[in-house]
Amino acid sequence: MNQVNVKVAFYLKKSEADAKGNCPVMARLTVGKYSEAAFSLKMSVPHTMWHSGRATGKSVAAREINRQLDEIRATALSIFQEQIAIHDIVTAKDVKCLLLGMASGQETLMSYFRAFIKNFEKRVGVNRVAGTLRAYKYAYQHIEKFLNEKYKLTDIPFTALDRSFIDKYDLHLRTECHLALGTIKQLTTNFKTIIGEAIADGILTTNPFWGYEAERPKREQKYLTTEELQLMMTTPLHNAKLYHIRDLFLFSCYTGIPYGDMCMLTKEDLATDEDGTLWIKTSRKKTKIDYEVPLLDIPIYIIDKYRDVDSDGKLLPMYSNSEMNRQLKVIAKMCGIERRIVFHAGRHTYATEITLSHGVPLETVSKMLGHAEITTTQIYASAPRMVA
Repeated sequence: MNQVNVKVAFYLKKSEADAKGNCPVMARLTVGKYSEAAFSLKMSVPHTMWHSGRATGKSVAAREINRQLDEIRATALSIFQEQIAIHDIVTAKDVKCLLLGMASGQETLMSYFRAFIKNFEKRVGVNRVAGTLRAYKYAYQHIEKFLNEKYKLTDIPFTALDRSFIDKYDLHLRTECHLALGTIKQLTTNFKTIIGEAIADGILTTNPFWGYEAERPKREQKYLTTEELQLMMTTPLHNAKLYHIRDLFLFSCYTGIPYGDMCMLTKEDLATDEDGTLWIKTSRKKTKIDYEVPLLDIPIYIIDKYRDVDSDGKLLPMYSNSEMNRQLKVIAKMCGIERRIVFHAGRHTYATEITLSHGVPLETVSKMLGHAEITTTQIYASAPRMVA
């Protein structure tokens, strides 16, 4: 099939200018050499702020007019591509009819994404966490930047999204933003979630992400080996702060409790069962799922060491997550551990080295970690092992 040239041009109907010089804006849609259709956009623009098919100037009004023109052009082109895929011949009139028929109340990507974020904000602290909200806002910013730089658009209809758009976005993140593969994976996953919501709402009938898979970064070992854990516990350090941060990290290594949940622990979360075993029994900050962890000697020692130190009544006096990650780099270097260690490695260490490698059933580990799905725990079970 020969490629058909499709154009959308905008002009003013100056013969119908009103007393203030406002003229109706018209669109002329051309398909191929001979098929043409014109229609009104139901908006007016002063002829003094119009040039070469666009509103001129940097005013809010001019930007809004141009945004609508861009949206109409993108929608018209998308309609044509959809129709030519299933029909041998598509005329300008066909596209015009479909465009005008769906112009009222048509959903656009960024408008829908903003509504999604607004609704998500209401759920933070109920069944969603602020960190995930920040991730969606970050994804929104990247799509916004992509639309502006690639298409000169502020929004785009859902009907204009296809696999080509997704591939171009992926390339943009790699070559223009120079992002790491893990970041690209997260951004496209969040974008895919928005598309899934739109499909569930009946706005989209096809998934533009179909067949797309973001390249996965090389999997890194996230847990400490038994030897590394021993080095972490026995290596002399410089000062009291480093010892404090090491204690907090070891507490996570021997309980699997992540940073956010450690910050929330209080004495009320401690419980002793009939045989004298001390437990932490509480719920995850992120998912609200209950979990119970039996305490080994090391975390009990750390609790006793910092008992009543925190002025707010928390079980453990905590530094910020970023500060602990910075200092863990220092500690790892002093211990001769030549790879990146972050605080969350403690949770992976507990799952992999403290429990799973010692025969604790996956289902039991899943409950102790407070995972909503056992498939999440399986990620720890399938973690790459270091070769001695």
